[in-house]
Amino acid sequence: MNAEEKKIKLLVTPAPHVKDTMSGARMMQDTLISLTPAVIAAIILFGTKAVLPIVVSIITAVLAELGMLKFRKLPVAKADISSAALTGLLLALTLPPALPWWTCTVGSVAAIVIAKHFFGGLGYNIFNPALVGRAFLVASWPLMMTTWLAPLTGIDAVTTATPLAQFKPMALTKMAEHVPIYIKLLLGNHGGSIGETCAIALILGGMFLLWRKVIEWRIPLSYIGTVAVFSMIFNEDPAFHVLAGGLLLGTFFMATDPVTSPVTKPGRWIFGIGCGVITMVIRLWGGYPEGVCYSILLMNATVPLLDRYFKGRTFGT
Repeated sequence: MNAEEKKIKLLVTPAPHVKDTMSGARMMQDTLISLTPAVIAAIILFGTKAVLPIVVSIITAVLAELGMLKFRKLPVAKADISSAALTGLLLALTLPPALPWWTCTVGSVAAIVIAKHFFGGLGYNIFNPALVGRAFLVASWPLMMTTWLAPLTGIDAVTTATPLAQFKPMALTKMAEHVPIYIKLLLGNHGGSIGETCAIALILGGMFLLWRKVIEWRIPLSYIGTVAVFSMIFNEDPAFHVLAGGLLLGTFFMATDPVTSPVTKPGRWIFGIGCGVITMVIRLWGGYPEGVCYSILLMNATVPLLDRYFKGRTFGT
């Protein structure tokens, strides 16, 4: 065997031999673009109070990524930086406006170090890093993480409840009376996390991801559909539950994370349905008004089982 033959490596992979033409860098780039409307809406609604958490979370996430790569003696790739920046942005969008900068720093470090690198780094994490960062902050500083600012006021001292805490329950039979609330939810003129208030911005971003085929439609459809059906079964307003809280942010940008969601089609259906059921159980009977974060994290833990027991078609047999 000559030197040239020794350089040739035999790559053995299971069928079907289909190459994914969408790179991870393009996926993360498109996701960042899709979040632009939500970021713009947040700045319009909350002003500079939304800027600091976004900037601090992104910078901290990137620095934490670089630090962990150096500590683990791994090369720095463009995908690592893009992934860290996206994690920082997603975390910031789940935080209340005007959150202290050091809290954002702690959340970003927890997201990158604990949720990502403790499991092996990019592509090996079991749980969505941004949601782990948020859950860590909620457990550590629950009061700060549940203090919301009223948008469009420009006054530091004005706080308000989120629609889930303020308007719930909303009966299914009175949907016609809820139109003014729907308008507030669509435009974002209510309290909430930085990136979850303006439903129109999130819908636009989600449609962009679907158009670009960055995400697959089964998880969003099953998640939103389950929430709507569950709401109607228990005489709750389905439109309200879909538009309120972090459902749209979680549906399009968190639950569809390719690393922490199932790869099989049946698994994606079950994943979305499970997220919807857990979200509504927490919203209706839990002590916490929102359930999106914990529903996705709990279903992340089931992904290995879903992929194992709902395998795709076996070729060549």
